[in-house]
Amino acid sequence: MTISEMIGQSGLLTLLGMGVVFSFLIILILCMYLLRILVHAVKGDNEEQKETAIVASAPSASAANDDSIVAAIAAAVHDKQLNT
Repeated sequence: MTISEMIGQSGLLTLLGMGVVFSFLIILILCMYLLRILVHAVKGDNEEQKETAIVASAPSASAANDDSIVAAIAAAVHDKQLNT
């Protein structure tokens, strides 16, 4: 087997491998698209909308949590300044 034959075979093998991977990725994308359609058809995505509504309706809990975090950071900085 000559070098030119080996290079030809390696090029063919490279193209074949890349074709298999590309084909698999296309099949994977199609399966994910079909799964999205199936989930939407059986109304399996309603839970996501409920969680979004709950988060949007409770901003006061988030604000209270932010205030407690700011207070804890301020206390830690003050304590650090006193100890140095």
